[in-house]
Amino acid sequence: MLRVRGTTYHFRRIVPPTLRIALNRREIWVSLKTGYQNEARRRASLLHARTTELFSQAHLALSEPDALSRLEGLRVALRDLQSVNLPSSAQETGTMPVSAPMPKPRTVKKPAKAPKATPLMLSGALKRFVLDSPHASADTKKATQRAVDLFLQAFGDAPVSIIGGEKAGAFRDLLFSLPASLGKRKSSLTLAEEAQKAREEGMPTLSGKSVKNHMMRLSALWNQLHQREFVTRNPWTGWNFENGQKTVRRSWTTKELVLLASASWHSTSVPEQTFRLVTLIAAYSGMRLGEICTLRKEDLQTVDGIPCFLIRPHNETGWAPKTAAGTRMMPVHSKLIEVGILALKDTTDSSYLIPGLETSKQGVRGANLGRAFSLLKTRIGLPAEITFHSFRHTVSTQLRNADANIREVWIDHLLGHEATHKSQGTTTYLTSISTANLRQTVEAISYPETAFNKDSVLKGSQQCSMATH
Repeated sequence: MLRVRGTTYHFRRIVPPTLRIALNRREIWVSLKTGYQNEARRRASLLHARTTELFSQAHLALSEPDALSRLEGLRVALRDLQSVNLPSSAQETGTMPVSAPMPKPRTVKKPAKAPKATPLMLSGALKRFVLDSPHASADTKKATQRAVDLFLQAFGDAPVSIIGGEKAGAFRDLLFSLPASLGKRKSSLTLAEEAQKAREEGMPTLSGKSVKNHMMRLSALWNQLHQREFVTRNPWTGWNFENGQKTVRRSWTTKELVLLASASWHSTSVPEQTFRLVTLIAAYSGMRLGEICTLRKEDLQTVDGIPCFLIRPHNETGWAPKTAAGTRMMPVHSKLIEVGILALKDTTDSSYLIPGLETSKQGVRGANLGRAFSLLKTRIGLPAEITFHSFRHTVSTQLRNADANIREVWIDHLLGHEATHKSQGTTTYLTSISTANLRQTVEAISYPETAFNKDSVLKGSQQCSMATH
């Protein structure tokens, strides 16, 4: 009864052999004007009832004296099914008998119909309100594009007005079944095939955080659509994202750091010296991987006589810190100065401070390093709780347990966090933190000498710079 042509469902029913000559047709085809199966089934059931009634009337008409005139009316009724204006869900619950008397045609001139407004498709909403928006950041555009692309791969394009809770829930369930490696490798499989492969091979699937991020991007888009009355509600809110697979990231142990320092480096896309340098900066600053990889030469400056990293937006590339609090100043740890980090400003040839890194097609500098780090930690047997982000956990834990007189607000500023408490003193009177206090804070970070091999970091980085430029 249901057939798919392109992305639209159609109703098909075979005319009984005894009626084909009388009704002058072998089968009935009617477009159901929807790409959603549940809606198509509801509409098809209504058409099935109508055609059943017509067939019953045709059988009766064959036995009546004026069979020809009756059959002609039934043929017209069948033709009208081709252009029937299918009812809404509210109308479908009512009765619409096809046996009602057909009005005689009248020669009254019909008023011209106003052209139907073209429905706003999901792909069009993405372009109009996100990709073409001058107010959306590069990260927002990229993440929203990714979420919408996944939805389109799974369900196809559709008017935003008919995408409701049923499709939002189906999308959420599909995301939870997709492999965690999706998007990190090339694949010709459909999303359904990816999910099946993940089940069969017992592969790790997307985390609740990843699923939540995709749903939140669509929710943000729907908020705009709701304000502009393209939709009546936002179906992407109120979902639960706990799937029992949540991995809580934690700090490094000294043993794990020693294991990392002694591990051999196998990546061909990132020089080992660059990897060692970036991990050393992360360990002695708590900066995020993206913040380190996007540092420019001009972001290394002396403030109040103290060398500092400046983490700030770069408008020319569209990169910006994760939050407003992420724009900050961070004194350079003395251990980084010992290995010669300040010399990179004069020895690297590019505008970036860290050599040996490339920018991905998505505009992310250091993406190759992130992937190479993940492969390395898996190869040497580090647990899932340890990621590159664990350096931030380690720094935060050390500073909050330090014996030195370090205020909480200094730690928050150093790590780019919103203040953990909003007292009158921190919000009104504390307009800035002195560079000396920040240096005292960062110098409280310390590791055993065996945790890092710092001897050849700068020398190797200089060689890497010369080789890549």
